[in-house]
Amino acid sequence: MVKAPTFDPRKLMEQAVEVMKASVREPRADGSLTPKVGAVLWKPDGTIQAACRGELREGDHAEYTLIERKNFGEDLGDCVLFATLEPCGPQSRNDPKIGCARRITNARIKKVYYGCEDPHPKVAGEGLRYLKHKGVEAIPFDRDLQEVIEQENAEFFDQARRKAEKEEQELALKPLPNDLSPPDISLDDLDPKALAHYRGFLFKEKGADGIKEFHRRLIHQGLLVKTKNGPFAPTRFAYLLFGKDPRDVLPQAGILATIHRPEGEDLEGFEGPMVLVPDQVLAWLRGKLPDSIDRSAAQRKSVNRAFFELIREGIANALVHRDYAIEGSKIQLVVDTDTVTIRSPGAPVAPITLAQLQSFTAPMVSRNPRLHAVFGTMELAEERGLGLQSMLSKATKAGLPLPKFSYNNPYLDLTLFRTPQAATAALPAEKLDQLSKSERKGWEWLVLRDVTTTAEYETAMEIPNRTALNHLKHFVELGFLEKEGAGSATQYRIVQS
Repeated sequence: MVKAPTFDPRKLMEQAVEVMKASVREPRADGSLTPKVGAVLWKPDGTIQAACRGELREGDHAEYTLIERKNFGEDLGDCVLFATLEPCGPQSRNDPKIGCARRITNARIKKVYYGCEDPHPKVAGEGLRYLKHKGVEAIPFDRDLQEVIEQENAEFFDQARRKAEKEEQELALKPLPNDLSPPDISLDDLDPKALAHYRGFLFKEKGADGIKEFHRRLIHQGLLVKTKNGPFAPTRFAYLLFGKDPRDVLPQAGILATIHRPEGEDLEGFEGPMVLVPDQVLAWLRGKLPDSIDRSAAQRKSVNRAFFELIREGIANALVHRDYAIEGSKIQLVVDTDTVTIRSPGAPVAPITLAQLQSFTAPMVSRNPRLHAVFGTMELAEERGLGLQSMLSKATKAGLPLPKFSYNNPYLDLTLFRTPQAATAALPAEKLDQLSKSERKGWEWLVLRDVTTTAEYETAMEIPNRTALNHLKHFVELGFLEKEGAGSATQYRIVQS
């Protein structure tokens, strides 16, 4: 009996890492560094082949050498590829060069193990998103091996990250082309499921009207326009909302999600029709995140429902209010042990200030009113404002810390805390160390509300009035609270920074 070929992912990862170390770096006129990359191909008969960057010719990528030079014309459909660095995507290389991710799909390879994401702004997740979009299973290397790859490429990673930061800082806020001017797309380029989803909200009170009435409403909303030849065509915003691949019109469309875990990162991209994205993100997160607070079953269910509703509102607001003129940045969803942060490109919409957002008093101003109207129809965005009061109310009722806004150019960040303890853990270490055990307990109570008084704090903590005053005074000194009013009218408000 013939013994089946052994497939040991760990050993193949290790082999790719060793091959990587033999990479040949090519000199470049601008002084930029190139990464060390190793690739290993496992075949169904047990054969293993390997290649490194620059092995056969200066500048050749490892995947190219392995697929095109060593296996040209061969059927690789049942092979598994191991690459120490994310394969470059279709938009990462200048014509007529082809990205390695496309070479992989052209070779019909269905499973790829990858070491690290490429931090260079021309790649930056593009390769992984392309592979996943084409149905290729992408699996990260074990964390200890990722650390080896990062160490071997420390200079390249550092240079790439600095370049990415510089490009983000230098992004010109160019206005979008007139959104009523249709791009070269037709109604056939819209996703039927996305249109049906929105149509259900648009006509929910009077039943399912005909397609003619649906189109008429879309025209009134500025989402369809007549062309010179007569038929209707979608506007750019319509393609963002309902298009099969919105990135064809705006490459910065979509959401990149990352869950940070001790064992490694869990990555996902949401790049389809915008009207479907909030529910898709929630469905993905529900399968990834444990319960927020482990108390009674009923309370846990209530807290989790409120927490996911906060995420849903945050995602919808990011999609509606982000600055789509910032071409190099997508919405980011970042999840760690204590928080979920939604990073939306663009400063607060003038004249809204960061302070108004942080105090949940911002007026209604929309950067993208057509998007806002659609999400308002779908009950995903408050047209009377940014949904801030709704967020405040849901967090308070569920006993969760208040959401936190901050601006880190070019992103407006919304941070949601998964537990009261998470808001304490997020404090700067040097200040957290200055809190006594009872003050930490008091802070966990304070973060559940916007303002409080000495009497309320005293009662909640069951401590003497003098102790309550000392606690609140200490919180003010540390910059956690700000004191408003005087005498019996004194209040203490949470400071967001």
